[in-house]
Amino acid sequence: MLSSEVSNAVCVVGIIVALSPRMVQEWDRGVLLRLGCFRRVLKPGVTWVLPGLDIITSLVDMRIRSTDFAAEKTLTADTVPVNVDAVMFWVVTDAKKAILEIEHFEQTINLAAQTTLRDVIGKTELLQMISDRDRLDEELLSVIDTKTSEWGITVQSVEIRDVRIPGALEDAMSRTAQAEREQEAREILAQSEVRVAGEMAKAAQVYEHSPQAMRLRAMNMTYESIKERGALMVIPTGMTASLDSGVFGMAAAGFKLGDEEHAGEASDT
Repeated sequence: MLSSEVSNAVCVVGIIVALSPRMVQEWDRGVLLRLGCFRRVLKPGVTWVLPGLDIITSLVDMRIRSTDFAAEKTLTADTVPVNVDAVMFWVVTDAKKAILEIEHFEQTINLAAQTTLRDVIGKTELLQMISDRDRLDEELLSVIDTKTSEWGITVQSVEIRDVRIPGALEDAMSRTAQAEREQEAREILAQSEVRVAGEMAKAAQVYEHSPQAMRLRAMNMTYESIKERGALMVIPTGMTASLDSGVFGMAAAGFKLGDEEHAGEASDT
């Protein structure tokens, strides 16, 4: 009789010992409840529990995680429906709060991110959303992290990945941007023409007070037109009559100088 009681006790102790150890991985944390009350946070390594008295809640992964979230057909401040995709990087910093103070914290943080994204979109105009994403990322990070910090969760960064608008509006914006670029190009061209016209007006004043300079300019234009070999230019009689012998002499000297330069280049080669 005694031997059977001893054997039963040994079996019970063996079962307790077999069920007592628990292994916690390096990246996990857990919460130990004894008789339904919080006992301690389980750290990495082997921990011992009392079967029937202690309960280990689900282990929490303490590594950085990413969550995709989106807002569909949300109106901006200027009443434009947009679809926005974003990603959030977060980490559990307090396993006790994440387990005991909130149910299904992964789903809750996703819902908090979605509602925050919708609120930010509703306060922002479309052009600001497209051109100033960094500011929106910082605003989303600040608001979401304020909410989740009470749950033992820290949001490290939030990034807007894509902003999609209706196709018809996208075409209209593309045409508007193209028209603005054409307008800028025309303004630059007009400004250039104004500057060129001013320089030409100055040159006209010089030619007006110096007929000889005007004739030299005419001869230079003629020379530039026929200096290539094989080129032929017909000069009206009225133009030749207006040119005196001095100008023709200077032009001839120019032709001669040009021929000497070509001859010198030929001898060098």
